[in-house]
Amino acid sequence: MNLTLKVWRQKNRVSEGGIVDYKVKDISPDMSFLEMLDVLNEDLLRQGQEPVAFDHDCREGICGSCNLFINGRAHGPEQGTTTCQLHMRKFSDGDTITIEPWRAAAFPINKDLSVDRSAFDRIIQAGGYVSINTGGTPDANEIPIPKDIADRAFEAATCIGCGACVAACKNASAMLFVSAKVSQLALLPQGHVERKTRVENMVAQMDLEGFGACTNIGSCAAECPVGISLENIAILNQEFLSAKATSNNLA
Repeated sequence: MNLTLKVWRQKNRVSEGGIVDYKVKDISPDMSFLEMLDVLNEDLLRQGQEPVAFDHDCREGICGSCNLFINGRAHGPEQGTTTCQLHMRKFSDGDTITIEPWRAAAFPINKDLSVDRSAFDRIIQAGGYVSINTGGTPDANEIPIPKDIADRAFEAATCIGCGACVAACKNASAMLFVSAKVSQLALLPQGHVERKTRVENMVAQMDLEGFGACTNIGSCAAECPVGISLENIAILNQEFLSAKATSNNLA
């Protein structure tokens, strides 16, 4: 396939950016989207131009690094798919593809298509873990967790932290990401001891990072590549209200 790419180029987070047009030729339909960008960068290097910066790591759909806005959609046109798992067969010969970075104040652009998502790391550091010593690891069949609870916790734990929920939200809210982490640990007995301080601290850090408020539009769940449910936001709200009602933290 021969394609026209409209790519956002920006030298750093303080400089102005803009869309630059590129042509790529002989793209195999079996290539992944990132492999197509590799072809573009090889062409640019041969021409003595600077390659396009973009984030990637595992290329197996599990690390969340491949955060691209493709033709106005987070991770591209295919639902439930990360950018690295998106294949060029989803496009047609002669197509024009617009490629942009995530757009959120809490995700400043590093360069071109690469954004700084360390705000998510700081939210996790604020409470997205279990610090209580739970002793030795028991046999899996002896853990007293009902299967439906374990399944719901596992579903919440599948969040890869890519930030598509933030990019898709008109308010740039991180509620789906935070709620997945809070729900995962609130559902499991290991997380019950710290559940109040956890949700208070994580929500406070989320607000501090500058993410917007949730207005329940649902675009976050619609664009989530791993299908995190809006039910988790309801669990987060319940956990937060319960924590505030009985908290010693009056802030």
